[in-house]
Amino acid sequence: MRKIPKSIYQFYKWIFLFPFVLLSTIILGLGCILAAIIFGEKSTNIFAVAWAKAACFLVPLEVKVLGEENFSTEKSYIVVANHQSMADIIILQAYVKLTIKWIMKKELGSIPVFGFACKKLGCIYVDRFNHASALASMNEAQKNLSKTSSVIFFPEGTRTRDGKLLNFKKGAFRFAMATGIPILPVTIKGSMKILPADSLDVSPGSATIIIHPPINMKNRNIEELDAILSITKKKIASAL
Repeated sequence: MRKIPKSIYQFYKWIFLFPFVLLSTIILGLGCILAAIIFGEKSTNIFAVAWAKAACFLVPLEVKVLGEENFSTEKSYIVVANHQSMADIIILQAYVKLTIKWIMKKELGSIPVFGFACKKLGCIYVDRFNHASALASMNEAQKNLSKTSSVIFFPEGTRTRDGKLLNFKKGAFRFAMATGIPILPVTIKGSMKILPADSLDVSPGSATIIIHPPINMKNRNIEELDAILSITKKKIASAL
């Protein structure tokens, strides 16, 4: 990708990019809500993908996807990915050809338009500070998942600050075990340079998504949970 002078990009970012992302979030969010009301939840994914692709185009980002043969758009997966940047969200939404449902902090649900649009998309809001409430939200989500909906987890729980994998939390693996939905390990590379943690210093750049073969979760028992977590983490780490 051709390098853009930083002074020019800073002007572009604040005068055009950020205002456009805000405006497109409002417009496409309203479109998502309207489509959900008229046509139902299945019609809403197109708005989320359009928003994410527009953002990637305007940053701009070059994204390469490897391993698309490892999943089917006609099946559901528990997508387990490493987390390097907030850019991971738009990259996965734009370029992984699955109907994605996100696990989101309850606080995000109160953002005007955005919060309600995400609810219509079927995103799952959880209260990070109330374990019982979070568990109830996940149990409800299990009942409402369609046969072609996939849920994305960042099991590290936060973004890495040095590129190294953090310890994995067990929520994604318990959810996969409870539902019997296969785990789809995903490695994201390069996104930390696009938007570092704790920063708004977005920059144009390149990222790669590596999709690994799925891990079967049917008829698994709780004694296998730690081993499955370890296998998933090794698969993700192998491509970093």
